[in-house]
Amino acid sequence: MKKNRSDQGQAPESSEGARRATGEGSGGSAHRGRFSAQRKFEAVQRLLRGESEEEVSRALGVTAAILADWRDTAVMSAVSSLKSRNPDEKDEETQRLKAKIGELSMENELLYEKIHRMEAKNPFLMRKLRP
Repeated sequence: MKKNRSDQGQAPESSEGARRATGEGSGGSAHRGRFSAQRKFEAVQRLLRGESEEEVSRALGVTAAILADWRDTAVMSAVSSLKSRNPDEKDEETQRLKAKIGELSMENELLYEKIHRMEAKNPFLMRKLRP
């Protein structure tokens, strides 16, 4: 009669961990592999609510380092989104004026090019020699 690995002197946790790594374990999430942004956010929420990294990492089958990265990324994103401000009338006016400057710059360039072409055809037309 063959003995199970756990009966051969190995700790039960090691054989359970081996099963879990292959996806056969009963603990944790049924879904392994890539995590969607929503699932990552849910994991981060669990951490922010006070669950330990160890509990969440076991449940999801990811390392504590990965969870820490997700948490840090989520917190940095939240901070940066709070820093941004809503555009106001002043910003809209600035955008309008920048567009107007762009239009006028293009018109000036076209006019200078037109002048240059006209002078190339008749170089002395607009210039008068002084006595």
